Amino acid sequence: MRLDPDVLRDRLLEATGTVRIRRARITGPLNLDGTEIKALLRFEECEFDGPVGLEAASTLALAITDSRLPGLLASTAHFGGRVDLRGTTVEGALDLVHAHIGGGLRLDGARLVNPGGVALEAGGLVMQGGVFCDGGFESEGLVGFPGAQLPGGLWMRGARITVGAPDAIAFDGDNLTASTVRLSTGFRTDGRIRLRGAQIADLLTFNGAELTGTDRSLMCVGARAEALDLRFASAPRGRVNLRNAHFTRIQDTPRTWPPSLGLDGLTYDWLEPTTPRRRDDVTNRLDWLRRDDEYYPQPYEQLGLNYRRLGHDDEARRVLLHRQRHRRATLGTASRLWGFLLDATVGYGYRPWLAGLWLALLTAAGWGVFTTHSPVPNKAGEGPPFHALVYTLDLLVPIGGFGQRDAWHWAGTGPQTLAYALVVVGWVLTTAVVAGVTRTLSRN
Repeated sequence: MRLDPDVLRDRLLEATGTVRIRRARITGPLNLDGTEIKALLRFEECEFDGPVGLEAASTLALAITDSRLPGLLASTAHFGGRVDLRGTTVEGALDLVHAHIGGGLRLDGARLVNPGGVALEAGGLVMQGGVFCDGGFESEGLVGFPGAQLPGGLWMRGARITVGAPDAIAFDGDNLTASTVRLSTGFRTDGRIRLRGAQIADLLTFNGAELTGTDRSLMCVGARAEALDLRFASAPRGRVNLRNAHFTRIQDTPRTWPPSLGLDGLTYDWLEPTTPRRRDDVTNRLDWLRRDDEYYPQPYEQLGLNYRRLGHDDEARRVLLHRQRHRRATLGTASRLWGFLLDATVGYGYRPWLAGLWLALLTAAGWGVFTTHSPVPNKAGEGPPFHALVYTLDLLVPIGGFGQRDAWHWAGTGPQTLAYALVVVGWVLTTAVVAGVTRTLSRN
């Protein structure tokens, strides 16, 4: 059946109730811009020779299923019910910019074809329901929902988006507001995904997704969601940027971590362990942090806070120690040398027991040497009797004293040189302990 678009237009404007057209060919563009249609429109298995125009129009609902059309231009349109394009091929733009849809948008099994351009343009779209792109949805061209309001969520499980260039944007969800966004379960794209500033009330998931673009695979800068699932089917080839984002819960797996991560400013309340063994989990998470291209202290602070919140203080201290070691690599030569000293002596204050170990080793060494040599009293017949252990401790501890250091000296150069060295090491060790502990207390 062939239908003249002008005749069809007049019919639709006069109709009420439901208009159902099946297996028809509309022989030209169907222009319904700015019109008010008081009927439910259903096109099934139809072929359109020209685009359908519904800009600034209103209708009760629209269904074009299992059909083919060169484009659907419905910016600022108002649909009282749902828009159903299941199984339809749109060869051109699907324009829903600032449209209002009172129900859901069904694109299950639909195919959008606009290579090098925008296949689905839905910036500012306001929905009462959800957007469903399941069941084999395919797009050759960008899919965009910037600033859209989707209280029923965005469901793109198993969807395919092809843009043909690894640095091109495949999905644009900047400032999107939704209950959930599910780009998962076989979702695949060869371009970039942007969700900058997105606000998602529940789950943002990429579980089982494949991001094969080699540029910036995923950008969630400033995004907010209750939960984030990054358990990809395979590791994204490009960078995943989570800077300044917040998620109550994050799930991921080391097997699919991307080669590069942006983590500065990322905050979370719970981070899924990578393994039941906490020590191995910390090792994995430190590798996770090092995937950021530059040193930032905040990701280490956040991870340490996560362990501390769970009561794992040892793991938290280990993370903060590695923060100092990473920072040391960014400093000048003198600062790096001082950092090495702090690390070796007290672990930057996070391993104070190292100072006790050094003290024990040096005390044993001094005690052994001074026991086999005879000192000379500074004043004959005065002062306490010589005791090698107490004398060694008196040299190592620069504050206070036991009266040994000022009462005896050595005639030989060997023991005297060791005594001077112990005094110097004692001061260095004490300074390092004070500096390390002070830094730790000021940070925590």
